[in-house]
Amino acid sequence: MAKCKGFRTYKERGEWVELRFMAEALRHGFRVSKPWGDSSAYDVGVEAGEGVLRVQVKSTDCRTQYGYLCQFKPNARSRPYTLKQVDFFVAYVIPRDAWYVIPAAVILSGEGIKATTIKAMTLLPEKARHPERYRFEGYREAWELMQGRNAVDSGITLSTSLHRT
Repeated sequence: MAKCKGFRTYKERGEWVELRFMAEALRHGFRVSKPWGDSSAYDVGVEAGEGVLRVQVKSTDCRTQYGYLCQFKPNARSRPYTLKQVDFFVAYVIPRDAWYVIPAAVILSGEGIKATTIKAMTLLPEKARHPERYRFEGYREAWELMQGRNAVDSGITLSTSLHRT
């Protein structure tokens, strides 16, 4: 677990990153909620407009030659995420303290990509020599994508299952 620096397990690190995300989302003016248990496909609910966005939080500290590799799949024994389960993925690059707010449709439908689902991507929160190779950099710190009207305008379907009337 040398890669888990300061945590006994990756699950503990994941819980810490979820807490970090909730604090950061609050700082950006969002209200958040946490589903009870580990049965939901999403980690955090974020109030947006009339509903709740389902957010799956990921993290990485895995530095490669080209950036930080971040996985966008559940564990090996689980089925892939679907657009009926997740509205946004949020990736945290731990060593750079950088957040990426990415609509799930970008990752799960593979917009503009041959594959139907992106399982991993390289994130580079620093000045890249070849910025055209890092198409997800536009999502770095893109908190505004989760704001009510923006989320709806982006074609995101809001889950109202957590919204109280």
